[in-house]
Amino acid sequence: MGTAIVATCLSLVPGAHVTPLLIAAEAAWAASVVMLIAAIAYAARSYTRERGLLRSELHNPAVAPFFGAVSMALLAVGGATLLVGPRIFGAQAAAWIDLALWVVGTTIGIAVAVTIPALQFTSHRVELHQASPTWLLPVVAPMVSAATGAALVDQFDSAVLAHALAVTSLMLWGAAGIAAALITASLWWRLAHHQHSDAATVPTLWIVLGPLGQSVTALCMLAIHAPDALPELTPLISAFAALYGIPVLGFALLWLAIAGVVAWRLTKGRLPYTMSWWSFTFPVGTCVTGAAGLASVTGAAAFGVVAWALLLLLLAGWCASAVGTTRAWHLSRAHSKHLRADEAQLSAALS
Repeated sequence: MGTAIVATCLSLVPGAHVTPLLIAAEAAWAASVVMLIAAIAYAARSYTRERGLLRSELHNPAVAPFFGAVSMALLAVGGATLLVGPRIFGAQAAAWIDLALWVVGTTIGIAVAVTIPALQFTSHRVELHQASPTWLLPVVAPMVSAATGAALVDQFDSAVLAHALAVTSLMLWGAAGIAAALITASLWWRLAHHQHSDAATVPTLWIVLGPLGQSVTALCMLAIHAPDALPELTPLISAFAALYGIPVLGFALLWLAIAGVVAWRLTKGRLPYTMSWWSFTFPVGTCVTGAAGLASVTGAAAFGVVAWALLLLLLAGWCASAVGTTRAWHLSRAHSKHLRADEAQLSAALS
């Protein structure tokens, strides 16, 4: 997700059609494909070797929301393929690959968006003061489907397929948007009454940007790509994309500033590394695509400036996350070697 969104943003920001950015987008896309394949292989190996692991994770309230990332990973790589793929293996092949990933990702996303809240409502036991931004992950996935599905609408000759993609994207936008609004309200209430004190989980506050930016992106993509599929709704969608998108992007920037101040107050610039650092990537990227979409729909250059500023923030977040993950991986390997050496010494002593 975090790497694929970099490829997408580098392809969508105003003035993106310059060689250095195109090369960078292709490199990010290729890296995201490799990472996705590796992640699928690792997950398949883990769940086949450890029976009951899937069930235990689904019933763990701290782990279950992260199943939403499975869908978003497929959708993010598919969306990047639609933009980068035409330069590599042709526009038609890129569109069909994206459609395949969209169908699989959307199916998984809907299943997760139903299953995880149902488990939260019936078996997970959490207090209101434990409300977490990670609760958004299962319901954000359909919003990612809405945005990536809207971009696919005008890629095929079939009017039936185009109409189905456009209508489905609108429905997914509504479903995910309402659910995300309810969770965000609960999160705001929790933060106002039970202050955030865990520095290690501060990056998860950035997750809130995901549904905000992606909801703006979805409407803008429909306004741009669905005029032929929804001719009677196009004027309304274009107007609503601006009327909804501009205030919501404003709230996203407000939340980004609040999250930054909270992070500084808790860490004083010394944020401990965790895998949650990757929250600095995909959610920020959705705001880049949202701002770029508004620049296209409204013609206002100011949104292009915002998109570029957020892109620089995204790249900084990606670099910090990548460096932190690499360092953590090397430390983990070194620790494992020391453990193996200690075990060998213990075995030798016992023998």
